[in-house]
Amino acid sequence: MTTQTHRTWLLSSRPTGEPTLENFEQVEREVPTPGAHEVLIEGRYYSVDPYMRDRISPEDSYAGSWNPGEPMRGGVVGEIVESNHPEYEVGDIVKGLLEWAEYCLSDGTTLERVDPELAPISTALGVLGPTGRTAYFGLLDVGEPRPGETVLVSGAAGAVGSIVGQIARLNGCRVVGIAGSDEKIAWLTDDLGFDAGINYKTTDDIHAAVGAACPDGVDVYFDNVGGEITDAAFAHLNTGSRVAVCGQIALYNDAEMPDGPRKLWKLLETQSQVRGFLLPEFEGRYDEATERLAEWVDSGAIEYTETVTDGFDNLPTAFAGLFEGTNIGKQLVRVTDAE
Repeated sequence: MTTQTHRTWLLSSRPTGEPTLENFEQVEREVPTPGAHEVLIEGRYYSVDPYMRDRISPEDSYAGSWNPGEPMRGGVVGEIVESNHPEYEVGDIVKGLLEWAEYCLSDGTTLERVDPELAPISTALGVLGPTGRTAYFGLLDVGEPRPGETVLVSGAAGAVGSIVGQIARLNGCRVVGIAGSDEKIAWLTDDLGFDAGINYKTTDDIHAAVGAACPDGVDVYFDNVGGEITDAAFAHLNTGSRVAVCGQIALYNDAEMPDGPRKLWKLLETQSQVRGFLLPEFEGRYDEATERLAEWVDSGAIEYTETVTDGFDNLPTAFAGLFEGTNIGKQLVRVTDAE
């Protein structure tokens, strides 16, 4: 009998600066056999996300760092092909935090069922999954937008930012998005209904650009990037404004973290609230977010875009592309013939 093998991507070395293909190694291993209360999942879609860059930094920089020689991990949607778990059957579509492997074992701890009838299964990693939930809770619970306020979103053409802006519009806010190309700005304003956009790559003075796009100041700033863009946003905060810190992609590849935080004088002046958040703190309310997001998507109130790269071999390429700004909306990798 021939032993069945599959491919797995390992972290081979920690990146210095932006990740490159040399930081990853593909190995071939035997397909694992599920033990008691375990399932074997065949991957269909793999999510690549900016937070992963922090996980492959030096160990002392992040409590959950992944080590060289270990498999990369991320959100995966797949089909159960073997099951020894009483709650899951062969053929179930599930998602979870799993290895970058063609076949993954799970004891069910991180798994959630995916309903293929609700929407395309890829959305379980995006607008109806962690991405959408992050936007939903980060804006509504942390940002607390009110009708008539100005909401400024950095990384606005990304997976989270694009949903944040649309939810803000649904809440009666004026929405300004910051992104890195004219194509992305056109998508935000023409397709998603953002009121204004700023291309930070072609703007000589981001501080002045934020002021021009937000003439009445900023009431809610949804921060996906950090760095100079956040400095500019802070300078235009209104009294009583709220800042939701979701990510810092502008800093993830820096060899040394800059001193900071900066512009704190503006927070004092405006009595603004700044709060970082992580999605798991809202775990008990995931169904609430998914149900509302599904309603908005079904009605056309929220649109979503996926940048899909085909082929398991291209996982590291898709991941590295996040830091070059190549994606619009959610970046996914699809295995051949995934539905």
